[in-house]
Amino acid sequence: MKTRPEKDSLGTRQIPADVYYGVQTDRAVENFPVSGLHAHPRFVDAYLYIKKAAAIANLKAGELPKASADALIQACDEILAGALRDQFPVDVFQMGAGTAFNMNLNEVLSNRANEILGHPKGSYSPINPNDHANMGQSTNDTFPTAVRVAALLILKESLHGPLEALEKSLAKKGQEFDGILKSARTHLQDAVPIRLGQEFAAYAEAIRKCHASIRQAEKSLLELGIGGSAAGTGLNTAHGYREEIILELSKFTGFSFVPARDMREAMQSQRPATEISSALRNLAVEITRIVNDLRLLSSGPTTGLAEINLPATAPGSSIMPGKVNPSILEMVNMVAFQVIGIDTTVALAVQAGQLELNVMTPLAAFNLNFGITIFGNAIKILNEKCINGITANAARCQDYAERSMGLATALNAFIGYAKAAEVVKEAFASGKTTIEVIREKKILSEAEIKKIMDPLKMTEPGIPGKS
Repeated sequence: MKTRPEKDSLGTRQIPADVYYGVQTDRAVENFPVSGLHAHPRFVDAYLYIKKAAAIANLKAGELPKASADALIQACDEILAGALRDQFPVDVFQMGAGTAFNMNLNEVLSNRANEILGHPKGSYSPINPNDHANMGQSTNDTFPTAVRVAALLILKESLHGPLEALEKSLAKKGQEFDGILKSARTHLQDAVPIRLGQEFAAYAEAIRKCHASIRQAEKSLLELGIGGSAAGTGLNTAHGYREEIILELSKFTGFSFVPARDMREAMQSQRPATEISSALRNLAVEITRIVNDLRLLSSGPTTGLAEINLPATAPGSSIMPGKVNPSILEMVNMVAFQVIGIDTTVALAVQAGQLELNVMTPLAAFNLNFGITIFGNAIKILNEKCINGITANAARCQDYAERSMGLATALNAFIGYAKAAEVVKEAFASGKTTIEVIREKKILSEAEIKKIMDPLKMTEPGIPGKS
């Protein structure tokens, strides 16, 4: 294997001649062979946007020669278009703050930019990773900025669309099932009548509210501490650099970024990561509740509730012929549990900040990016392979509605709670329906039974027979 020598402050190493990363990346690969996991593609994009914006800002400030700036910008554009994507081998579990990844990117950009200018890889002339690709920057302000930009990119790419589609699909099922009467259940026991469509409409509303919370949490990601350099003081940044880099980032991404009111706070605190993570956790809690309801409602098909039918996606047993399980819902549960665990990790990483820096930011970044991605994928699959194909077992629902002990609730306003409870006890003991007992004991006339004991009327506000 052909190599080239490269030198850093710790000494000289032989680097494979064909790679675009350099000595500091090589040390990181050797030091941190932990997981085999690498930075999310959108996180790489986010950092490239920062490096490109920094080159433009430093050019406009008169600090970076035009030829060098143009070469760095071209290198960024090439990688953003898909080139050299295999040149970022640093493990996500790396040295604190993310210095290894920042230098990995600086080395790749510098080597490619020098190549564009006609100089060999490893020469780092005229463009140096620390002096030019990293001009006016520090890992301490660029990495937290990349966390915010990447989260916004991944949310837009992976989560918002599937969440909107899921809400619409659940609302559509709410309309489709609106005329199907069934028994509600509280404490997993018979309760008053409800319409199947009302249950699904409520699920849609829960998703809408969770999505709104995520959108609200996103706003915290728009405030950037870029320009703070090493400790939030802006040391070694040119006049106008900070404003220009934020302006360019907004142009590149379409997001309306603003400077942090206090650059020190934006580097000390990584609260925006917990705001997004906690909103995702709340969504995970609600999705878990909803898919567990769907598993209950579809249980059976002969010995469970069997009020709805799920699309069959795969054989459910290696030993029981014909068994079909709620496989998609089970997968979504697993992902939701993972997202809840991720939130704990993000919270621990964010609280671990000390003084002017949070060295655990790479851990928060990886988990946040991973959580958004897998959740978005799972929700997309849930919608396409499950929710859209759900059908109702209307006859089964109707039978449960007519047999529910909860029907007696409508009697409260006419004979009182205690007498209504006696009707329920007798119906349960005899195996008769509530209406059959009412009719036999002549508690109500046929006209009153028809008016008061109509299960459909019980699914809307009011007192049956009085309003």
